[in-house]
Amino acid sequence: MRVFVTGAAGFIGSAVVRELIESGHQVLGLARSDANAKSLAAAGAEVHRGDLTDLESLRKGAAKTDGVIHLAFIHDFSKFKENCEIDRRAIEALGYALEGSERPLLVTSGVGMANGAPGRHVTEEDAAVSSTVIPRGATEEAADLVAAKGVRVSVVRLPQVHDTIKQGLVSYAIAVAREKGVSAYVGDGRNRWPAAHVLDTARLYRLALEKREAGARYHAVAEEGVALRDIAEVIGRGLKVPVVAIPPEEATAHFGWLGMFAGHDVPASSVQTKKRLAWHPTGPGLITDLEQMRYFEA
Repeated sequence: MRVFVTGAAGFIGSAVVRELIESGHQVLGLARSDANAKSLAAAGAEVHRGDLTDLESLRKGAAKTDGVIHLAFIHDFSKFKENCEIDRRAIEALGYALEGSERPLLVTSGVGMANGAPGRHVTEEDAAVSSTVIPRGATEEAADLVAAKGVRVSVVRLPQVHDTIKQGLVSYAIAVAREKGVSAYVGDGRNRWPAAHVLDTARLYRLALEKREAGARYHAVAEEGVALRDIAEVIGRGLKVPVVAIPPEEATAHFGWLGMFAGHDVPASSVQTKKRLAWHPTGPGLITDLEQMRYFEA
């Protein structure tokens, strides 16, 4: 297949590009800068210039390919709601280009967007939370909209995706610990975040694309939940700073925008995903990668 990948030069996107090319697919990668274009070309991908706000560029990229993997998102959390709406419009533009065809579209959400019942693991069957509650819900709302128009769209929900360089939201927690001189968790720190290694995640995207299943939700979850206290303790050892508990009401003051996530308990299951895609994650766990980081070179 010839696959259009947005976010192709990013942390997860670059791994997806390698996975696709090594599996015999061709990649057309969206690049918003000369540096991104250079890295994509070096990886063996064809370059398509544009960005998430250039809807015509997105439509043209999708129209020239056999399927689309949408990974790009603007990670400026000071404009979170605005960027979620940009994502909505981008998905609608990609879907427009795929209407009337059997070409697959994979969009990227998060396991934290699953509207599950408190006290249990969220599953692939859980619908997404409304964007009026959490703005990021716009992603799956857009997926539902284009699906209603006949587009073969599926959703990949991500946990904390990691290697020894980056770890999703945990990377921001490390930056806060470095700045504040303490590694913190909220309350008793028993709240959990699911996780998966970046190479396992890339393989899941490739398997989901090849599956071409309309309306599917996949959870890229290797570890169902890693306690935030365990994460904070590893960070503390790595940075050689104290590990402290902070009360929930002080989370935003300490973590900034990350405070709205720091106390959330979001364990997630991927039982259905593993069965439907024959996906068997083999990469190291989040704690192992955190232990192998070179903290003072970051």
